[in-house]
Amino acid sequence: AEFKGSICCIGAGYVGGPTMAIMALKTGLRVTVCDMSQQRIDAWNSDNLPIYEPGLDEIVKQVRGKNLFFTTNVAEAVNSSEIIFVAVNTPTKEYGFGKGRAADLTYWEGAARSISQATNESSALFNGSKIIVEKSTVPVSTADAMTCVLQANAPKGVNFQVLSNPEFLAEGTAIDDLFRPDRVLIGGPQTEHGRSAVASLVSVYARWVPRERIITANTWSAELSKLIANAFLAQRISSVNALSILCEASGADMEHVVAAVGSDAGIGPKFLKCGPGFGGSCFQKDILNLVYLAEAAGLPEVANYWMQVIAMNDHQKLRFGQLIVSKMFNTVNGKKIAVLGFAFKADTGDTRESPAIDICLTLLRENAQVCVYDPKASPEQVRRDLAEAGPSVNLSIAKDVYEACRGAHAVVIVTEWREFAGLDWSAVHAGMHRPSFVFDGRNILNHARLQELGFLVHS
Repeated sequence: AEFKGSICCIGAGYVGGPTMAIMALKTGLRVTVCDMSQQRIDAWNSDNLPIYEPGLDEIVKQVRGKNLFFTTNVAEAVNSSEIIFVAVNTPTKEYGFGKGRAADLTYWEGAARSISQATNESSALFNGSKIIVEKSTVPVSTADAMTCVLQANAPKGVNFQVLSNPEFLAEGTAIDDLFRPDRVLIGGPQTEHGRSAVASLVSVYARWVPRERIITANTWSAELSKLIANAFLAQRISSVNALSILCEASGADMEHVVAAVGSDAGIGPKFLKCGPGFGGSCFQKDILNLVYLAEAAGLPEVANYWMQVIAMNDHQKLRFGQLIVSKMFNTVNGKKIAVLGFAFKADTGDTRESPAIDICLTLLRENAQVCVYDPKASPEQVRRDLAEAGPSVNLSIAKDVYEACRGAHAVVIVTEWREFAGLDWSAVHAGMHRPSFVFDGRNILNHARLQELGFLVHS
C-alpha cells in the first residue's frame, strides 16, 4: 500500500538534512528532522545552514515550514511519525574491543532507546508497526540488535520493523545524487510484516525514483552492500595512487595510462585520478568496519587485503608532504607555504579525514609557515584539525586566495576547487618568492602555462 503518513529523521547532519529536504520536496509528505543539538537545529531554521552542499539552500527554503520541519523535540517527532529514519553518527571506536576498527554504536543505541521511550499505544503506526530505517552506515546485523532493543521496550501491541536503507551520497554532489540516484537499496526482514514495511518505503521513493532503480534485499545484504561499495571506491583510489608511483619510477605517463585503462568498458574512467589520497567520513571508517568484520569472522587474509587500501592511502598522504620538502631543497623552515583547499573534496566544507590535515601537519613539523585558504571550511575547524601540531604561530588562515599566496615560496593545491584553476597565475607569481613552486596535488592546473610563467611545477 502507498505510504501517506508522516516521516521523521533522527540526526540533522550531512545525511539526514539533505535526504529529508529532498524527500519533503519530492513526496509532499510531512517530514520532521530532529536532533539533540539546539545549535544545529537553529542553524537549519536560519539562512545559514550548518552544512554546505550546492543547491541545498534553495531546496530547504522551498519546503521549510510547509512540510519540512526541524526540531529538538525528538519524542514528539517520533510519536507522530510512522516511518523513522536514523541518521546518527557511527564513528570508529577509540576504546575497548575493536578499537580503531569497529563502529562505535553509542549514538545509534541512544536513538533506539529514544524511539522506544517515545512510542506508546497511541503513537502513529503503519499496519500496526513503527518502521525504523537505518540510514547511518552500520555493521552487518545492526538491524537485529536494534530490533532487540526496541522490542524489549515496546508497548503492548506495538511492533517495530527495522529496515536498512543505506545512503550512497557523495558530498559535493549529494543533491543530484538524491534527485537521480544510481540505485536505492532497501533491505528488510523476510516476513509478512517486514515485506509490508519494505513496500511502504519503496512507495515513498517511487514518487520520484524509477522503480527499476529501487532494489530490495534482505537486511544483512543491504547493510553489507554499503560497506563494500565504499571499499571498492577507496580501493580504486589507492590502486591508481600506487600505480602513479610506479609510473614515476618507470618513466610512464600516468595520464596516458589512465586514459588507456579507463577506456576499458569493464573498468571505466571514474575514480582513476591520482591525488594526495582519499578523505571524508566514509571511506576509511567503512573499510575499517569491513576489516573488523573479517577479523571477527576469522578471515585474516581478507582483513589484511582491505587494510592495505588504507595503508596505501596513508603512504600517499605522507609521500606528498615529503615531496614538497624534498623539492624545496630539503628545507621549508621559515618558508611560507600557501595551502589551497582544506576540505577533503570540492563543493563541501567537510574536513573529516582530509589529506590536507596530514600534509599541513607534515609542513608545520618542518617549521614551515603554513597559510591555509578554503572557500567553505571554517577557520575554527581548520585550527581544530591541526591542533595536534600544538598552538603554532606558524599557522595562519587567509580570507582570500591571493592573500594566501602573497609572499609564499610555494603554492600547494590539495582540494580541487574550480576557482583554483581559474586564478590569475601571473599575478600569483608576481607576489611570490623566487624560485616559485606549485605542487598540484589534484592535477587541475595547466602545467605548461605555469612553467612558461616561471613556476617550478610538481604533482
